[in-house]
Amino acid sequence: MFRHVAANAMTLLIVGLVVLAGVMAMGQRSFFAEGPLEQAICLRVDPGSTLRVVTRSLEEQGAVTSGMVFRMGAQYTERDGQLRFGSYLVGPGASMDEILDIVTRGGASTCGTEVQLRIGVTRADYLVRELDPATNRFTEVVSLPIDTEDFPEEYTRIAAEADTRFRITVAEGVTSWQVWNALNRAEFLDGDLPDQPAEGALATESYEVRRGAQRAGLVSEMEQRQAAILAAAWDNRAEGLPIETPEEAMILASIVEKETGVADERRQVASVFVNRLRVPMRLQTDPTVIYGITMGQGTLGRGLRRSELDATTPYNTYRIDGLPPTPIANPGRASIEAALNPDDTPYLYFVADGTGGHAFATNLADHNRNVARWRQIEAQQSQ
Repeated sequence: MFRHVAANAMTLLIVGLVVLAGVMAMGQRSFFAEGPLEQAICLRVDPGSTLRVVTRSLEEQGAVTSGMVFRMGAQYTERDGQLRFGSYLVGPGASMDEILDIVTRGGASTCGTEVQLRIGVTRADYLVRELDPATNRFTEVVSLPIDTEDFPEEYTRIAAEADTRFRITVAEGVTSWQVWNALNRAEFLDGDLPDQPAEGALATESYEVRRGAQRAGLVSEMEQRQAAILAAAWDNRAEGLPIETPEEAMILASIVEKETGVADERRQVASVFVNRLRVPMRLQTDPTVIYGITMGQGTLGRGLRRSELDATTPYNTYRIDGLPPTPIANPGRASIEAALNPDDTPYLYFVADGTGGHAFATNLADHNRNVARWRQIEAQQSQ
């Protein structure tokens, strides 16, 4: 009798172990298998969230086939206590293992809301935008000018959320005063920034920061990036340029930056100024004259007057020989590289052609014809 009971018990135990092994094998396959998501989602992990809370959110959004398997997998791989708060993009078909890796690896949020300070040539503003996980594109939530003092509730709420990202985008061709002014006004930055950075010293790039980041530290990063860009371009410069120092290269790059917004023209425009320096001829470029009037503190907002073109100032390249004493803006990488590796052309002149680009010429007669055509286009546009 005892042997019979023992045999039955052993059989049941063996069957139970086999079933358990099968269940575990199925769970393991499920844990690593492609998930049920058909389109991407944005998974938010709040500070202090537990694995059970995150699992419930994944189940509600249809990202996992079994919350129990997800939690067991997290415990088995010893990641159940490693959640990192933030908003994370979970792609279509992501396995439970991949999702767990996303929410425990940490780092910058990959979706959700972003507050961006855009520093442009004509204005600076805040842009609050949110990533649509289905399209992987940002949509605008609210836009505010930099001088806003009474922020709307929507901005305040989003900016206070723990997983909101903050970004500062500096446009090519902005002046150091424009950057300095905007950073001093930025409501999510801290610390003093008493001294205006040198003109041309700031890299016109995008910077991800945290709320409360120090202004001085951010400017230092901008300066370090620009110095590295200039150093690399200087080391790879063309031979025989009429430019003796990296500082002169930055001055020329800033002029190229202000003269054209067409990427394909930068090296041609640079060639005109390099050819003029070789002749030598005066550069005769309006942006330097404008900088001598505004000193980079905003835009002129009108055309140049004859008296301003005739006035002798350190920046009036109609009146002085060679380059002005400093850059007239912060050029981007492409303009720096163009100034140090210009196209090999015979051009000495250029003027707007009405398409957003320029018409180039090798002699004054052709240039005057191009100017006449541009005047006709201007007249037609003003009608």
